Amino acid sequence: MMMLDKDLESIQEARKLLEQAKLAQQKIEKMNQDQVDQIVQSLAQAATKEAGRLAAMAVDETGYGKIEDKRTKNLFSARDIFESMKDKKTVGIISRNEEKQVWEVAEPVGVIAGIVPSTNPTSTAIFKALISLKSRNAIVFSPHPAAAKCTNETVRILQEAAERANAPKRNYFKHYKSDTFFGT
Repeated sequence: MMMLDKDLESIQEARKLLEQAKLAQQKIEKMNQDQVDQIVQSLAQAATKEAGRLAAMAVDETGYGKIEDKRTKNLFSARDIFESMKDKKTVGIISRNEEKQVWEVAEPVGVIAGIVPSTNPTSTAIFKALISLKSRNAIVFSPHPAAAKCTNETVRILQEAAERANAPKRNYFKHYKSDTFFGT
């Protein structure tokens, strides 16, 4: 049996994730505002419900911080960030200035690299998932190795929430070793 070099294997994994993310982004960019908003709301609700458990996981796995502080950060990411953007238009024409003949059109940028630190892994994943999806972008999460379990659990919860809101099945998030893929 032939063994792959670890560096070559990681490069191939990254390529695979990028290919999947590009396909996901092509699907999400076709969503209308109501579809996007329903999915983002479902993510926020799920993250709010699990804020305490995810906080405990983060403190246990990383050894950083206090559970209550992590819970507060998770709730801030899930509730406050959601509230600040829930009514923002992110699909199609978002503003018009007829006098200057300028129209602003919301367009996704594509695939986002979501680096997740060990210091605030769950709240960072929640925040980045919400803003990526609201703007119709795919994201590939790269959790810190010391926070991979709690980050992947956070993303698993968000994936299930996305599917409950009629996101494409199992293509919304992809767990891949220590990396996690989020998109559609």
